Amino acid sequence: MATFTDALQARALVCDGGLATALEARGHNLAGGLWSARLLFDTPDEIAAVHRAFFAAGADIAITASYQASFRGFANCGIGRRGTERLLRRSVRIAVDVRDEFGRGFIAASIGPYGAAAADGSEYRGRYGLSVRELRAWHRPRFEILADTGADVLAVETIPDLDEAEALASLISEFRVPAWLSYTISGERTRAGQPLSDAFEVASEIDSIVAVGVNCCAPADVIPAIDTAQHAGKPVIVYPNSGEGWDAESGRWAGESEFSVQLARQWAAAGAQIIGGCCRVGAGDIAQVASALSRPT
Repeated sequence: MATFTDALQARALVCDGGLATALEARGHNLAGGLWSARLLFDTPDEIAAVHRAFFAAGADIAITASYQASFRGFANCGIGRRGTERLLRRSVRIAVDVRDEFGRGFIAASIGPYGAAAADGSEYRGRYGLSVRELRAWHRPRFEILADTGADVLAVETIPDLDEAEALASLISEFRVPAWLSYTISGERTRAGQPLSDAFEVASEIDSIVAVGVNCCAPADVIPAIDTAQHAGKPVIVYPNSGEGWDAESGRWAGESEFSVQLARQWAAAGAQIIGGCCRVGAGDIAQVASALSRPT
C-alpha cells in the first residue's frame, strides 16, 4: 500500500468532513469539555459509523476523534493517565478498522490546539499566555502517544497562533513522523492576528511536515490562504467550515452554507492537493467533492 506522502504526490486527496457535525446529526449531545472525544468511551461504534459514512462518500482520509482529547479533560471525567492513553490509541484503532473494511484510505490522528482542550473557545483567539516552551511541554504527552499509533499522518489542526505552531513544529521535527500543519484563520491572518506568510514559514524547513494549510475557517478565506501557503514549498491542504456561524445565545448555527463543489474545484485549480471540510460539512458534501475531483474538468 502506498504511503500517505506517496499518494499525496500522485493525486489530489479528499479529506472527510465534520466528525462532530455528523455525530450531532446522529442524535448525540456533544456539550462538555470532551466534545466528540467523549464517545471514545461512551459509544465508540458511533464514531466508527461516521468514519464509515465518509469513506463510503469517497473520502481518502479519516481524521480521528482525538481533536479535543486531553489528559486534563479525561481526568475531569475520572479517567486516569493509562485510561487516557488507551482512549487516544482507540481513536486511531477505530478509524483503522473502518479503513480496513474499505481496503483503502489513510488515517490522520488529530492533534488539536491547547484552546480546544481548554474548551473555552480560545482556539479561535490564540494568545493563551503560555510560552512556546510551555506549549511544547503541554502537547508532548499526547503527541508522543499519537505518534506511536501507526496513523499514516498526524493532523496538527486548527492552530490559531504562531507560538503554538512553533511548539508543535518542534515536536514534529523531534519525532520525525509525517504531519500536516493547519491553521484556523480570519482573513489573511491567523486567529491571533499574525501574517499567514510568517505562519507557513514555520513549516518550510521541516521535512516531516508533509502539507500545510487551513481548516475551520470561512470558505471565502481559502483561496488567498492557498496562495500564501504555497510559498512554504509543501503540498497544500484546505478543509474549511460550511460558512455558517455559531450563535452562542441561541445555541444554534445561523446563516447559509457557503461550502460548494464549485468552490472545491476552484481550490484544486488554485493548487490545493488535499480538500475536505470541517464543521457543518457532511458526507453528502464530501461525496460531491470526491466526485468532482475524480473527473477531469
